[in-house]
Amino acid sequence: MTTLLLSHPACLNHATPAGHPERADRLRAVKEVLSEERFNALVRSEAPEGSLDLVTLCHNEDYVTELRHIAPDQGLIYLDGDTSMSPGTWEAVMRGVGGAVKATEAVMNGEHSNAFVAVRPPGHHAETARPMGFCFFDNAAIAARHAQRKYGIARAAIVDFDVHHGNGTQEIFWSDKSVMYCSTHQMPLFPGTGATGERGEHDTIVNAPLASEDGGAQFRAAFERRILPHLEKFAPEFLIISAGFDAHYRDPLASLNLKAEDFGWVTRKLMDLADRSAGGRIVSVLEGGYDLQGLKESVAAHVTALMG
Repeated sequence: MTTLLLSHPACLNHATPAGHPERADRLRAVKEVLSEERFNALVRSEAPEGSLDLVTLCHNEDYVTELRHIAPDQGLIYLDGDTSMSPGTWEAVMRGVGGAVKATEAVMNGEHSNAFVAVRPPGHHAETARPMGFCFFDNAAIAARHAQRKYGIARAAIVDFDVHHGNGTQEIFWSDKSVMYCSTHQMPLFPGTGATGERGEHDTIVNAPLASEDGGAQFRAAFERRILPHLEKFAPEFLIISAGFDAHYRDPLASLNLKAEDFGWVTRKLMDLADRSAGGRIVSVLEGGYDLQGLKESVAAHVTALMG
């Protein structure tokens, strides 16, 4: 059993304003913890740049063209109150797309059991034609579509345990019965979506919102009682994790109280499910996580579980 780790130094070059939580130090923290001796068995590779053809699997062509056009040569431009582009943003975003796709191919081809894609900026808030919440393109969604197009996957699932609801992923797959999207997240909280009644046109959207101050017990119950039974019934042939670690109790952007071991637990649960229906095939893509210590602890637990 081998786990592939994909990242790229270009993802450090997406600059954000001073004091912004989504900063390059996040990726440095992930790199630091995964450079420890206990992770020596990881197979490490660089994330290639993705193509525009891949991006338009999930995003409107006009939106993609416009985003490429407005990418600045210097300074920052603001797309909304908390999402901005710098000269290094475009390559960072395209490395995220390429990393998710390369991971998908490596796992689908049987080269590796699973993969963790350590890139930034995150992606799950990006809608078909709108950037938001620090996100530009939805890497997890693109990975699912690529697996369907290239490998004929009939049923893919995306499981999102970021503390913020992945409105972008939900919007992209709202009317698609071939992709199940499952999410735990704090409510009320940005972006305001993710109520249990939001189920999609084919009952393939599964939201399990958590309340402020909920911790590991409520998180595990949400998976055991709601998300895992739906996934079991759906029987995905390929599983993607939108791995946000901002539900950690130290995180400054929310108020859930998860600990690193909760992320390890849910990873093992998802691996067990993937073993039953998907030949163990899992690709995990980094989303949020803004306290550096909490991020390091949580990524370590997640990747340790992936490594088996």
